Amino acid sequence: MKINACPNCGSGDYIKSGIVNNRQRFKCKSCSYFFSVNKIGKKIDDYYVNKALQLYLEGLTYREIERILGISHVSIMNWVKKYSIKRPYNADYHPTYKILNASELSTYFLDVNNLSGAGVVVTELGDKFMLIKWERFRD
Repeated sequence: MKINACPNCGSGDYIKSGIVNNRQRFKCKSCSYFFSVNKIGKKIDDYYVNKALQLYLEGLTYREIERILGISHVSIMNWVKKYSIKRPYNADYHPTYKILNASELSTYFLDVNNLSGAGVVVTELGDKFMLIKWERFRD
């Protein structure tokens, strides 16, 4: 991997400064910052970050989102902390969700019984749709 600049100050003026954990270490001549070759990590597409946070705000749990998107619940938890997401709390309603394709979704909305007594949000998930429905708890 080619290093173009110091990650601390952005200067291109650096020298080799030993090897640590089998990785070349460098020292910036401008700010005296030590750094090594960046570790290549797995980057999750921003679309999935946004979708996970959206689903969290809709009331789904971390594990439910993990099962739907295939992203670790720990990653989702870290994003919620990172972006300081606060979910509105309302104990009277409970979200349920279904994953449907386009034809199933249109059939669902043709039935009048599905449209009364609950709030509904539809969000796109790749080639399918997720229908989130809030229903009042009945005592």
